Amino acid sequence: MSILKSAALALAVLSFTTPAQAAPPAKQLFGAMSGPSEHAPAPFGSYSRGCLAGAEQLPETGPTWQAMRLSRNRNWGHPEAIDYIKRLSILAKRIGWQGLYIGDISQPRGGPMLTGHASHQLGLDIDIWMKPPERLDLTRDERESLSSISVRTPDLRNVNGNWTPSHHALLRAAASDPAVARIFVTAPVKLRMCADETGDRAYLRKIRPWWGHHYHFHVRLNCPAGQRGCVEQDPIPPGDGCEDAIWWVTDALEPQKPDPNAPKPKPKPELTLADLPQQCAAVLR
Repeated sequence: MSILKSAALALAVLSFTTPAQAAPPAKQLFGAMSGPSEHAPAPFGSYSRGCLAGAEQLPETGPTWQAMRLSRNRNWGHPEAIDYIKRLSILAKRIGWQGLYIGDISQPRGGPMLTGHASHQLGLDIDIWMKPPERLDLTRDERESLSSISVRTPDLRNVNGNWTPSHHALLRAAASDPAVARIFVTAPVKLRMCADETGDRAYLRKIRPWWGHHYHFHVRLNCPAGQRGCVEQDPIPPGDGCEDAIWWVTDALEPQKPDPNAPKPKPKPELTLADLPQQCAAVLR
């Protein structure tokens, strides 16, 4: 039975057994899955509203990487993401690092997570620690207790002494891979790279400032070729983005005071399975 027919059947069953008002949050359903679905690899939906069939697990330890925080069981991704990690970790070794510490990729079947990210739902988002590995033989317990390093000053405006030319070289290599759609970093990193780059600047367009992202950088891959169920993010604006990034360390840090008389915003409703592409029902079966 195809994944589309399986999804239709699963949704039909759910419609008779689960009233809409009682539907559990999708994060509970996907967070309970300990292994991947038995389908061909395929992402369905968007990076923040989707799921992943046929996920591949990143081995806990490789010659040039280690997966961190194993208790989360988030070292799963689309095979193209796993291949990308292996490629980049080899390049990291060439620039002088021992390899890479890999943070969250995705859950075994993608989907919304119990805690943390709004994205990482397709197995195409990868968090990579800013901390250069000192060892690649960490125990499971050490991977839970070890922390990454921040490369940003407390005032949120500059990089700190942890930032090095090798970080720049690693991010250049990461963004230059054609599989990459964009990479999220703390704004001071973007601005420092803009100031320091003396060669080809084309890759800088993919380096995008976003809140946080000073302990790790977040790689987002393009939808794999031929995967019609995968929804790309809107295209990056033209140019290198360096001038636009100034806003993040100026106006963005001096927001207007909120109106005390304004009504409180309503809490965002939890995603349910019905909010996701219909194929996600079959991914959960």
